[in-house]
Amino acid sequence: MNYQYKFDKILTIREKEKNDAFSKYSEAKKKFEEVAEKLYKLLKKKEELQDFQQIKLREGLSVLEVRHNQIFMDNLEKMINQYQQEVIVARKRMNAQQVILIEKNIEVKKYEKIKEKDYENFLAINRIQENNQMDDVSIQTFLSKEN
Repeated sequence: MNYQYKFDKILTIREKEKNDAFSKYSEAKKKFEEVAEKLYKLLKKKEELQDFQQIKLREGLSVLEVRHNQIFMDNLEKMINQYQQEVIVARKRMNAQQVILIEKNIEVKKYEKIKEKDYENFLAINRIQENNQMDDVSIQTFLSKEN
């Protein structure tokens, strides 16, 4: 007697959903890392510019250079604020995808656990049937020896 799991198709669908959720989570994580890396580079650039300005101020700067550096710093600040918002959005998206992935993973594990218990049940029933058949054969053999 062959074992056939009654929820096999559902389990296959749930596994596919889990794999899709994993790929979406991976994409969201990659996007988050990319945006965070850009933000990090901008913050590092800002820090380097501030250090450069401090050195130049000690040496002496023209008003035009100070104005130019301030405009550049303002633009850099705007970009930093924009990337901070993008990092927040990307982090939220990544966390939401992670929650979905965890839920899908739990669903798959539930169906796998049901399958495991169902298979154990199947084996137990098989053993009982085999024992009954052996008993029947023993009885038949015993009865045929008596006659």
